[in-house]
Amino acid sequence: MKTGRVAFGALAGVVIGAIAGVLFAPEKGSKVRKKIIHKGDHYVDIVKSKYNNLLDSLSDNIKRTKNETTILEENEKAIAVLNSLITINNDRIKGYETASKETEEPDLKALFRQFISTSQKCKQELVKEVITLGGEETEETKTIGKFFRVWMDAKAALTGKNSKAILNACEYGEDKALDTYDKALKNELKQIKTEQQVMINAQKLMLKADHDHLKKLRDTIANK
Repeated sequence: MKTGRVAFGALAGVVIGAIAGVLFAPEKGSKVRKKIIHKGDHYVDIVKSKYNNLLDSLSDNIKRTKNETTILEENEKAIAVLNSLITINNDRIKGYETASKETEEPDLKALFRQFISTSQKCKQELVKEVITLGGEETEETKTIGKFFRVWMDAKAALTGKNSKAILNACEYGEDKALDTYDKALKNELKQIKTEQQVMINAQKLMLKADHDHLKKLRDTIANK
């Protein structure tokens, strides 16, 4: 806007100076004066037009910048939500890798590999969305996930790697994973697009199925 004012002022000054010079010229130059005055008016109109065009252009640039900033902020919020889900799946993968090492039961090892596969699939979908939004995936794990793994290690050691103890620890981690997904779907809906909501809900159903399978197995072992 400052540039537009300078340009307008400079051109207007030239035009006004030329007109003033002609107005004070000898009378015999009256025809010339009229012609130049007419041209002066024309030049003023040109300057005004260019100035207005410049203002319109600056206004459009400001609006575009604001829109880009808004989109960027919205993307950052969505990325934060998606990365929170990536984090809980990182926890889940690490947790079941630990659980698989703690148990000597082939069936449990196979089950934990299945659960790891579920989270790897979820993570892959989430990472794709984060990259699409211009973000970077997180490699972090939550403190609660670390606590889950440490607690499971201690519990397994105290009980001689008892299957029920390991499954109890795993269910604790499953509850935390579902809580994170519930939060994303209930409290963060404004931050994520409809298609992302659909994806997250589908992932939650997969995790819920794993959770229920785990709980059923734990209850079966407890009743033996």
